[in-house]
Amino acid sequence: MSPKHLEDMYDAVIVGAGAAGLSAALGLLRSETVKEMKANGQEPKILVISKLQPLRSHTGSAEGGIAAALGNVEHDDWHWHYYDTVKGGDWLVDQDAAKLLAEYAPETVINLERQGVAFSRTADGHIAQRRFGGHTSEFGGEPVRRAAYAADRIGHQILHTLWQQCVANGIEFAEEWYVTDLVLNEEHTRVAGVVAFDTHTGKTHAVSAHNVLFGTGGAGRLFHTTSNSWDLTGDGMALALAAGLQLEDCEFVQFHPTGLAHTGILLSEASRAEGGVLRNADGEAFMEKYAPGHADLAARDVVSRSIMAEIDAGRGIADPKDPEGPKDCVWLDLTGIDPEHMEQTLPQVVETIRKYANIDPTRDYVPVKPTAHYTMGGIPVTTNGEVYRWQNGERRVVEGLYAAGECSCVSVHGANRLGGNSLLDACLFGTRSGRSIAARIAQAESSGESEAADAALEETVETARAARQSELDMLLAGNADDAADDNPYQLMAELGSTMERAAAVRCDAQSLATAIETIDNDLAPRAQALAAHDKAATFNQEITAIWEVRHLITLAQTVIAASDARHESRGSLKRTDFPDRDDEHFLAHSMTDAAHEVSWQPVHIVDMPPKKREY
Repeated sequence: MSPKHLEDMYDAVIVGAGAAGLSAALGLLRSETVKEMKANGQEPKILVISKLQPLRSHTGSAEGGIAAALGNVEHDDWHWHYYDTVKGGDWLVDQDAAKLLAEYAPETVINLERQGVAFSRTADGHIAQRRFGGHTSEFGGEPVRRAAYAADRIGHQILHTLWQQCVANGIEFAEEWYVTDLVLNEEHTRVAGVVAFDTHTGKTHAVSAHNVLFGTGGAGRLFHTTSNSWDLTGDGMALALAAGLQLEDCEFVQFHPTGLAHTGILLSEASRAEGGVLRNADGEAFMEKYAPGHADLAARDVVSRSIMAEIDAGRGIADPKDPEGPKDCVWLDLTGIDPEHMEQTLPQVVETIRKYANIDPTRDYVPVKPTAHYTMGGIPVTTNGEVYRWQNGERRVVEGLYAAGECSCVSVHGANRLGGNSLLDACLFGTRSGRSIAARIAQAESSGESEAADAALEETVETARAARQSELDMLLAGNADDAADDNPYQLMAELGSTMERAAAVRCDAQSLATAIETIDNDLAPRAQALAAHDKAATFNQEITAIWEVRHLITLAQTVIAASDARHESRGSLKRTDFPDRDDEHFLAHSMTDAAHEVSWQPVHIVDMPPKKREY
């Protein structure tokens, strides 16, 4: 569905309709501020723009659980969740943000349940919780059951529930509209709106707004082997760079340990939480020697590096579908789980293995390898979702611009995200951002926005739209026959392979330099030369694919620049030429702009001084 008409000026435009965007929309509408406005006859004008139909958003693929110390489990408390989050992020976590995440996690989960999320239940009716990697009790003790789940389809449950609540509240959607530009005022101090391409009509639209929130998701498609769907091309992050903003900690990309062989399809951490064991070519359950006590439920970066260590030592196995191929996988052994229990608690995992590997996990080992899964870094935001620049040692907020979810970086994940914290981050900070926008809308109503100021913002957005329309006309008029064998999909594949060789799980200066040379001298020029083969603007997926691959190339260059600037190993970033963590020089957030200039922002340490991270 699309809006019947566009308003001249929206109070809020939310870009992205996953958990973060939908939570922001609901947080805004349900805030006490907006309730008072409605009681006085003032109805905020809100639009949610999504490049997909909302129920196809990547949130729906989340399998394992959402983390919260609900009090249902003995020896658990939100303070331990807070500690595990800081430790899991290798002390690059902003502790004020992590404390909010852990403290308000129970409230977030309970509110989701009240809205309709059908969590799995214990025999006595409580929300069921399972163990997850890195989650412990009593400050680093035994693994604890902290991940609330719905079999292995928690993301599906949350996405459908939030969308239904948005529909019930009359929120207007522009579906299958692709946002091409983030527009700021001439001084780059305030948001003006966005430019969006309607794939149904082939038209570009100027969408002016007092407030804009990006909830556009991650950028897993930077890599060839990824658990991410095809739409996670880092659009919001790339648009922020193009608008003159920075990305925070973008060098930290999490590889989930258990992607299904070379498909990259995620086999949830729940499979190990329920008793799955990683084994090498010799049949050895090897994780105990890398993470005593935690074994297969250590933090994800630890498990991924352990898998790569086994492969490097010659104890990897080949994908049974390609027995003559590289031995770059290990086994996931699920045969110790009761088959009936497996079918009940891991139905999606079982279905995926049977469908895509032609293996029965109740009897046979399953080939797995690390798969690009989550971007810890992103658009820098405050704990209220406000986007800022880091300049001259201070945060300078861009008025009216917000971000939430995986495209943002409030730095609750630091250098490595714990399982179960992504859905929590999106829902909790999405809601907080929505409430923050509501307060700003009310403030504008009481102060009276100048019509002249609004007109200036609208003119700025229209100028951006005209420029984008001109580029679109060139894409359609260009001679694609000159590059008949080149297309955005081929470029995405080549970029993914380049990034895989350079930065998957580990990297060094040479691998990064080789990758940037390939990108700068080959892939980037080819991306700029692309033209559409079909000259119709309507329903032309190649047009959006061209913009997507350009965004991915921009992000790849930025990720490599930030990775090259950090001369240490921390969390998900393993530099073989700088194998140790260096708190003296790099206990700081990287802030990287479109020119690949890197500055450093101090980490917010509250009550947990850095110490050695062991599992």
